[in-house]
Amino acid sequence: MTFGDRLAALALERGRLCVGIDPHPRLLRAWGLGDTVTGVAEFSARCVEAFAETVCLVKPQVAFYERFGSAGLAVLEETIAGLRRGGALVVADAKRGDIGSTMAGYASAWLDDDSPLCSDAVTVSPYLGVGALEPAFAAAETTGRGVFVLAATSNPEARALQGHRGEDGRTISQQVVDEVARRNAAHGAHGALGNLGVVVGATVTQAPDCRGLGGPVLMPGVGAQGGSARDVAQIMGERLDLAYPNVSRAVLNAGPHAADLRKAASAFAAELQG
Repeated sequence: MTFGDRLAALALERGRLCVGIDPHPRLLRAWGLGDTVTGVAEFSARCVEAFAETVCLVKPQVAFYERFGSAGLAVLEETIAGLRRGGALVVADAKRGDIGSTMAGYASAWLDDDSPLCSDAVTVSPYLGVGALEPAFAAAETTGRGVFVLAATSNPEARALQGHRGEDGRTISQQVVDEVARRNAAHGAHGALGNLGVVVGATVTQAPDCRGLGGPVLMPGVGAQGGSARDVAQIMGERLDLAYPNVSRAVLNAGPHAADLRKAASAFAAELQG
């Protein structure tokens, strides 16, 4: 199965919610944990307990682990493994992007069976050119894992770049979506969703058209950043089934107990399902 089809099948059981794991210093303190690698390990373990067996897609933010060096990455490895053992699909929010052999190295780190960081999907940045991501796309096709390409992010610094229109009138974000759709088309011809998806912020006011994407759309910004189920529906229109709204802080603020985290995630999942 393609990553897109695996994700859609699991969403039928668990809903389309994606929960972020962001062990931010503020959250660590709020949970009564130290801003240390030990605190991050405990934070992550509670998230695994809460989400691994109930949430469709879980997105650890890699930066909050990397800041502790090799010890932090070891915690991330265990977090990814624990989530996957529980049946959740894991997208590593690494936002990698480079060219040639370097991009191939990133693809191997996050999508290769032999890597201790192996995840079900990874986020990547296309702003060295979508074609530069080809090693990650090829790895996804080989392994049946996923790649989410940043298309339209909600941060204000991105608007001028991602909203810039080319000679054909398409915004850069639309060009990214269309390039991903072109690569998914071979799977669509056989009635399947592709391995490639895009990231579109739920608070973006001029979102690209994703109806022909043929793959999943990861939509951060729901909850604490102000995005809502209505925003997701407005952006996705008739292809709401492709949307995987991402909630992080609004769920994590319900911690530190796993039962409360699970309850908050279930409430958001129900709201997003309508």
